[in-house]
Amino acid sequence: MIEFIKRLPKAELHLHIEGSFEPELMFKLAQKNKIEIPYKTVEELKKAYNFSNLQSFLDIYYAGAKVLRTEEDFYLLTQAYILKCVENNIIHTEIFFDPQSHTSRGIEFKTVLSGIKKGLDEAKEKYGISSNIIMCFLRHLSQEDAFETLKQSLPYKDFIIGVGLDSSELGNPPSKFEEVFKEAKKEGFKLVAHAGEEADVSYLFEALDLLDIQRIDHGVQAINSKELMQRLKEEQIPLTLCPNSNIELKVFKNYKEHNLKKLLDYGLNVCINSDDPAYFKGYLNQNFINVFENLDLSKEDIIKLVKNSFNSSFISDKLKEKYIKEVDKIAKS
Repeated sequence: MIEFIKRLPKAELHLHIEGSFEPELMFKLAQKNKIEIPYKTVEELKKAYNFSNLQSFLDIYYAGAKVLRTEEDFYLLTQAYILKCVENNIIHTEIFFDPQSHTSRGIEFKTVLSGIKKGLDEAKEKYGISSNIIMCFLRHLSQEDAFETLKQSLPYKDFIIGVGLDSSELGNPPSKFEEVFKEAKKEGFKLVAHAGEEADVSYLFEALDLLDIQRIDHGVQAINSKELMQRLKEEQIPLTLCPNSNIELKVFKNYKEHNLKKLLDYGLNVCINSDDPAYFKGYLNQNFINVFENLDLSKEDIIKLVKNSFNSSFISDKLKEKYIKEVDKIAKS
């Protein structure tokens, strides 16, 4: 089954490009840009990847992002992730980026986006990998700051398909960003948001009812509300689950306790993603393998999860149909 998982073509819908920043590249760019990081070796940095919760991870995540300075840096970061896509048989990816992490340091919005886009354009040309870019607002910052970021993005609307909401969840409910999401919708952006990872189901209801999102990132706390579970089942709102991330950030004690199988069996539209794979011990295939080995997933479950990813993506129905046929081809072989 593990070989079958590796052979299946896949889509990834929940991937922070800054979270794919491998230690080796981080050190290389830190030296190039003459920026000090609080670790002397790659090994020392890797040892720091032991997290007690979301915030303990974010502290290191933002420290690493500081070494990204030039368009070339963002291109190299994206290029490295694309090579992982090839390795994991990801044929479509929808990546998040956090412009505020960089514009707050004096890096121009255009610099960040141009580097990422260059890497994704190359991925399409060299490997046939399709992609979309989603810009996330940092929820620990103000809505006013988010509005400024939205304004900066408008000249590049052709390259950004949607907006999202990430960073520190607890204490920063979706309602804090209701107005900026309304404005983003008027501008034609697709809407997604991180909700129900650490925070309770009220955050999920707010994300759906106040932000009017089309896709929930994480959402594992939905299981604590029968009303919400039934709604998610009926409306088939996608949940982009990230198993490795949930374990590393102590949302669940271990993989056997993860509720992915329960959500899937209930009839929810869930899919598997890697979130911040450089920090969370594995890219997409490893996430699939970990849940397969611990949650008694069948071959049909794996196929369903993969198809859910494509069907929940922001691509055309024609392209979805093409990719689903590729999944069926492998499934029948």
